[in-house]
Amino acid sequence: MANKSPYLTTFEAERTIQPIYTGGSVALDNTGSILATTLGEDALLTDLNTGRQLARIEGDGELISTLSCMFYPAPQPRELSNANLTTVTPSASHLIVCSRSLSMRIYSIQPSPSNELKCELLRTLKPHSTPVIVLAVDQTSTLLATGAADGVVKVWDIQGGYVTHTFRGPNVLISALHFFELVATSQKGEEVGISSRNRQERRKSNTDDEPENEAARGFRLASGSQDGKVRIWDLYKRNCASVLDSHVSDVRALDYSRGENALLTASRDKTIMWWDARTWKVRKVVPVLEEVEAAGFIGAGNLTYTGGVNGIIRIWQSDNGREVTQPQSPKSEPDAIVDGLLMPGLPFILSVQSDHTMVLHSTTSLDDVDSSDTIPPLEELRRISGTHDEIIDLGYLLPDRSLLALATNSEEIRIVSLAQQDGSAYFGADIAQLRGHEDIIICLDIDWSGHWIATGSKDNTAKLWRIDPANSSFTCYATFTGHAESLGAVSLPKDTPPESCAAFKSPLDHPPEYLLTGSQDRTIKRWDVQKTKALYTRKAHDKDINAIDISHNAQLFASASQDRTVKIWSVEEGEVQGVLRGHRRGVWTVKFAPKDTPTIVGDSGPAAGKGLILTGSGDKTLKIWSLSDYTCLRTFEGHTHSVLKVAWLTLPPKEDRGRKHIHVASAGGDGLVKVWDANTGEVECTLDNHEDRVWALAVHPSTNAIVSGSGDSTVTFWKDTTSETLAASSAAATQFVEQEQELQNYIHAGSYRSAITLALQLNHPARLLSIFTTVTTKVPEEGSLCGIKAVDEVLGSLSDEQLFTLLLRVRDWNTNARNASVAQRVFWTIVKSYPASRLSSLKGGKVKDVMDALRSHSEKHFRRLEELVDESYLVEYSLREMDGLGLLDGVNALDSDITMTDVAVR
Repeated sequence: MANKSPYLTTFEAERTIQPIYTGGSVALDNTGSILATTLGEDALLTDLNTGRQLARIEGDGELISTLSCMFYPAPQPRELSNANLTTVTPSASHLIVCSRSLSMRIYSIQPSPSNELKCELLRTLKPHSTPVIVLAVDQTSTLLATGAADGVVKVWDIQGGYVTHTFRGPNVLISALHFFELVATSQKGEEVGISSRNRQERRKSNTDDEPENEAARGFRLASGSQDGKVRIWDLYKRNCASVLDSHVSDVRALDYSRGENALLTASRDKTIMWWDARTWKVRKVVPVLEEVEAAGFIGAGNLTYTGGVNGIIRIWQSDNGREVTQPQSPKSEPDAIVDGLLMPGLPFILSVQSDHTMVLHSTTSLDDVDSSDTIPPLEELRRISGTHDEIIDLGYLLPDRSLLALATNSEEIRIVSLAQQDGSAYFGADIAQLRGHEDIIICLDIDWSGHWIATGSKDNTAKLWRIDPANSSFTCYATFTGHAESLGAVSLPKDTPPESCAAFKSPLDHPPEYLLTGSQDRTIKRWDVQKTKALYTRKAHDKDINAIDISHNAQLFASASQDRTVKIWSVEEGEVQGVLRGHRRGVWTVKFAPKDTPTIVGDSGPAAGKGLILTGSGDKTLKIWSLSDYTCLRTFEGHTHSVLKVAWLTLPPKEDRGRKHIHVASAGGDGLVKVWDANTGEVECTLDNHEDRVWALAVHPSTNAIVSGSGDSTVTFWKDTTSETLAASSAAATQFVEQEQELQNYIHAGSYRSAITLALQLNHPARLLSIFTTVTTKVPEEGSLCGIKAVDEVLGSLSDEQLFTLLLRVRDWNTNARNASVAQRVFWTIVKSYPASRLSSLKGGKVKDVMDALRSHSEKHFRRLEELVDESYLVEYSLREMDGLGLLDGVNALDSDITMTDVAVR
């Protein structure tokens, strides 16, 4: 067995890409910088520009049914005093969250010194007897409307927290709400009837309020329901002003345009309608031929956008219903739009797709649209993945490893940025999607340059993709069809070409020569990339093939299967060179050792010859095998579930290999990542930041950082902190030695003040006891509590932390009869030096337990002393009687050293 590594390797979670949206409502502030999303039971606030999490609000145990942001914008025609609102940006002030527990929680949003947002719960209400389905906020951010499943609509004063209006319609679910103010108001002289209390207060107010009351006459609330009807509620008269009955299915979107003086309604009946706000008659009906989920006016209202199940944003002219955008092909089901947002003044439309992806569509191309123009589809500014679903596989892209490819249990490969901050491409931002497969992608592999990525899918095909982010080019180069079942493994050669050849200088123009694939049909194929033709097909295993890896010199490749074996093949001929048998369950993963891997001493001796290979299995173990005789060198045990992925860490420099060992990493079904010392077979560290199986694992070749992807939709980047840990340990050890020597010097010089303070700082109970023992056994100075006045001063000037620590030490010393006298003397000094109020408040009152322990053992010591005194009378009587009988001289002859204490003890 090789010598143990001189220190342990350590890793820490540096960054994490995690879900921000798992379905439900989304909201934006009116500056477009804060995105509010639902994450299961929790609500999340995210900086839309940097992707940084600003706040996370824990739920109440039930899923969120809807949420909304309230804003405090620039003064509007009707502005109410709201001085207690603290704004984060010029807009955001409140967040309202409704859950299926029938509660509505209102939070104020405030900035914090850490550049995050502080969300304070203002109040919790029960708005309806059924879950709230939809929320709406008026333009002044003072009124909130809630629509429930029972068909009831309520209007709330957000500052006061009370209901101002209750509108009851048929018992049909409310699916859309929208506040608006009519251009034309009713006749003068009438008051706004928001509530009886407000009405009485305004009657008593002066005439300066009349303009506000007059303006309030035009406030309306539109509600759409599942029966296809739209109701217009008059907030002043507190009644239903009109019922718009033309849709035959769920009304999903409502919007009002002051410029057009029209109300837009959109429904799942595949139509949109514009209504005249004066007469409430239909101006125009347009069949959009898709179920509409989002719609609204753009700008002054001359244009209208729609989004629906086809997954496209379409633009229409509001006056004649002509479609402005060119015809677009419907997208796949995961791309279906389920919601959309357009805040006034923002240059984009935010659409939410059914796969929890959010897309920003630019509206700048609509600024100069003429009545007869036809424009191409809106440009996509950015895609934001709310969740990556299960991370099945991943890998670094590009020579600088600045991109990461993710296989996310879907038909596409998502490419995300690893830049810390690069314009719009912040860390974790979506860069591109590789689309072309017709079923879930199971595996991927990347060549030496990072510009070519191969994928294998359940659609029985493999694809080779060309990655050129400099030119925004992410294209499918070739498709390989021939397997009869799903592909479970793909592999590209990793050998780096000579620096003088064209393939090294221009890797984008030179794709890999071949590709290896393994399938559930139990065959392995080698493909000619240029001809997209299989060079050979081999019946490889008796069960599914889970992994393939090519050696660093491209002469051998290995295949791992559910039949519990790993086979070693020649790349050129496709002939079996050896079989690795020893795993008791299916083998999930296999990796050849990197080039120049030094000899590793196994349980049966050193490995020599062709090299090494690492495997991981469903039997919860990973093994290192020798390729010279195909025997197992070492078995690593420690995972509690299947080992799903293995990787070799970057080799240490040659000059450090004497003190730095070779390490491997493994990811398991237990949600853990483990780093192992390949020389000793011991676990160096266990990395725990996932809540589900860790399917994917990769190692950065330069920094040795580990990236892991899990079924919990998170990607964790683990930084190698071995050097920092070693430096910190060395510094701490040096400081400890120096302080130990300093303590010895203080004790030797009799500097008790400094010695006691340093012993408390170093947490040395034995040294501290030794010091106090020396102090209490000396001839006491006159007027000193413990024996030395300098020590009294030290004990009387301790901080709360030091005082509590010393009381803990006194408690421990007092449990032993030999140290009890020292403990009692120190405790007596403390009690006399501090008021009882300070002692009782130490550690928030936790000192009571310490005092109880001290009292218990002190009473025990006093009882023992009393019993000793009582027994001393018997000894004295016995000695006196023995002296009278002349026996004491005989006793003294037997043992002249017997003392009174010895007799008492016996």
